[in-house]
Order: sequence, then structure tokens, then C-alpha cells
Amino acid sequence: ESCIILNKSNSYHFVSLTTHQSEKRLIVVLESASLETAKVGGEYVLLQADRHRDRIKKLGRDPADYRPDIAHQCLLMLQDSPLNRAGLLQVFVRTSRNVLIQVDPQTRIPRTYDRFAGLMVQLLHKLAIHAAEGSRKKLLKVIKNPITDHLPAQAHKFTTSVQADASLTEQLSRTPVTDQPVVFVIGAVAHGSISADYAEGSVSLSGYPLSAALACAKLTGEFEAYWRIEELRAEHTTASRTDK
Repeated sequence: ESCIILNKSNSYHFVSLTTHQSEKRLIVVLESASLETAKVGGEYVLLQADRHRDRIKKLGRDPADYRPDIAHQCLLMLQDSPLNRAGLLQVFVRTSRNVLIQVDPQTRIPRTYDRFAGLMVQLLHKLAIHAAEGSRKKLLKVIKNPITDHLPAQAHKFTTSVQADASLTEQLSRTPVTDQPVVFVIGAVAHGSISADYAEGSVSLSGYPLSAALACAKLTGEFEAYWRIEELRAEHTTASRTDK
């Protein structure tokens, strides 16, 4: 069951009224996100390859691994998606330093990278971002590992890879998830693959290599079609007008 509320941007936002473990939804885990802070010039910053190359090298690490902009792009795609607005998306982020973050569906990700970076620094140091000053609602929060403690035990869990044998369409025909949660792990990295020992298999979203952000967009788009999000929204809108 869902209801519609009007958010600050005056766009319709469907919010789920139930949060049972068995509730139908897509759960996305952004894995190995480069979200790490360090003190530079007297203040804490989110380490980023182009801006903090020398500092990263002093730490004995590869600057190419420090791409927090990838997590930013992914979160924009996910949180702005019709699937999320329909209350059918849940997002977690696990950083390369093994910090686990839960993202509330109503979180609006900052449009600019600099604001996003500032928000992540605040989150990683204060462990939570509240909806408003004095509010108890946490839009972003650091939670305890392992990630499996926060995932429905019965949900199918997959990683994504261009080399996977089965496409998403083929996998959904084998293991339908019309009324149950399903988990997908996407690497928030520029190159290479990620592993998730709790995943039962891997699926391909495209025959071409995709950026992490495009993989997020394609995945949510596939489930919007699979769960008929736009059709149901249109039906709901028509019914609401009829009731008036």
C-alpha cells in the first residue's frame, strides 16, 4: 500500500506505508564506494583524486582509486528515479573502508559535487544526517556491519557484470520477483569487478560495459517496467481525479 505526498520540489512522491521484510522492493548496495576523509589544510575533506593527489600518494595509495564522484552520480540516479518515488527502492552504501551507510528513500542528494562532499564529511564524522535541525528523522546514517543483517534473508541477491551468462530479463524469467524484495550489488568504482559473498549469482545489464551510474539508471529502469510503475501511477492519478 502506498500514499502520495508532495515534496519540496512539488513533484509527486509515492511513499510506502509498510516496511515488512517481505515487502516488494529493489534493494541496491553500492559496494566499495570511495568515501574517505582526511585533514587537509586544517579541515577535513573527502579525498578525491584530482584535488588531493599529493596527499593520497603520501598515504601510499593509488589516486585513481579515489573517485567519490562515482558514488555521487550513482546516488543521484537512484534517489531521483521513479522507482524510488514510488516507494520501491532502498539503498545502502558500503565504502572501501568498510563503513556501511543506509540511505532513507526521502533523501534528496545534493546536485553539486562540492555540496555532496561536504555532506559526506559531516556524515562520516557525525554518523548521521538529520532531516532538519531538531528532527529525529535520519536521512543518512552509518549502521553496523555486516550488510546481510540489513537484507531480507529470503531475497534473491545478485551482483552485476558484463560477463555474466544471464541478462536481467532472463534472470527475472527464471526467478520472478513480482511480490518480493530483490537485492543487487553494484560496484561504485571506475574499473574492475566487486565481490559479494552473499550473492547467489551475477547478471548482465548490457552487452556493453557500463559506468556505475548508468548501471544504476538501467537497473531502476528495468524494474520500473517490470513492476509497471508508470502504469500504476497513471491508474492511481485517474482514480484520485474520479474520487474528487
